[in-house]
Amino acid sequence: MTETFGAAIDRDFGRVGLSEEQADLLEVATNFCREKSSIESVRELLMDDRGYDAGVWREIVELGWLAIAVPEDYGGVGLSIAEVVPVMEQMGTAMMASPFLSTTLAAQAVLAAGTDAQKEKLLPKLTAGAVATLALMEGDGHWDLSKISARATIEGDKVSLSGVKHLVCDAEAADYIIVSVLMDEAPALVLVEKEALPSGALRRETVIDETKRSFTLTLNGVSVEKSALFETGRVKAALDHLHLVGSLLSAAETCGGAKAVIDYTVDYLQTRKQFGKTIGSYQALKHPTVDAYLQYEQARSHLYAAAHSFGDQGTGEIATRMAKATADTALTYASDRSIQFHGGFGFTYDCDAQLYRRRAAWHAALYGDAAYHRKRLADLLF
Repeated sequence: MTETFGAAIDRDFGRVGLSEEQADLLEVATNFCREKSSIESVRELLMDDRGYDAGVWREIVELGWLAIAVPEDYGGVGLSIAEVVPVMEQMGTAMMASPFLSTTLAAQAVLAAGTDAQKEKLLPKLTAGAVATLALMEGDGHWDLSKISARATIEGDKVSLSGVKHLVCDAEAADYIIVSVLMDEAPALVLVEKEALPSGALRRETVIDETKRSFTLTLNGVSVEKSALFETGRVKAALDHLHLVGSLLSAAETCGGAKAVIDYTVDYLQTRKQFGKTIGSYQALKHPTVDAYLQYEQARSHLYAAAHSFGDQGTGEIATRMAKATADTALTYASDRSIQFHGGFGFTYDCDAQLYRRRAAWHAALYGDAAYHRKRLADLLF
């Protein structure tokens, strides 16, 4: 097979402006994810209750990827979320299943609003492989994370919680769950350790992307120490930060998926024959494939531009929302075309393009779809 579209992009680091650290991480992550997450292993894990390979997770921990965006004072490497992007991108390319994204976002929550004691306790554990996740979404599916119905009430030295959270990723594997609640009519974040959950508090959800593990968390009857509360004055800013970090890393995983499904489609177009010709030679298939490639290249350029400007006030949010919108569009279009081009087989679950189309829907549901981010961009730009 000729050089893939993805390989053509990766060949030229300068075009997307990768830093030296990003380029190094990209190379390591590309090789690791390709080796450890074949499409056959991805499909095997669909039937696994945990949803990921514990041995591969230990290797991810040993590679130090959980420490990338954690300061050195807490056992981290001291880089930024921009250096997590190439790792997340390659995980998306290989559809690697792990609690990496959940734990990375939880660490960002601790950094953004945790007390000094919480940072000193939790961050070294997370970089060493403890699994954590966020419980921020509720039944209304609102992407404004400050719109919260779950409640917290202080009763002496305890904080009693009530309400229901949805789309809590990797909750069953998590040692720690960071939950958003309303306390005194203001947003708050509270740390819930796995041992504090009563039996039946977690219920596995059926979601469109079966490579993911998502749970409903019922908080009624859950009580924690007051020391589990994050710094209330920093919670609103932390929730805004988490939404943008989630959107950026979601865009990275989505871009990786777009690359993979385009390569999958091109391979099929170059081997399948109809009327004595490979079907990739027909303009009705060739032109949409080129359109998918151009959308992917645009999305990846936006992704790394957002990674580099993420910490810049104003500019970072604009770039991140652009990256999320373009990545969602790229993966949705590329996977849709792939399903169509595979004919009747494309509409069966055995076609790998189905996995990528479901991945696009998953990220749109969790962090906001392209239309939502474009609407937010309109508010920011005009």
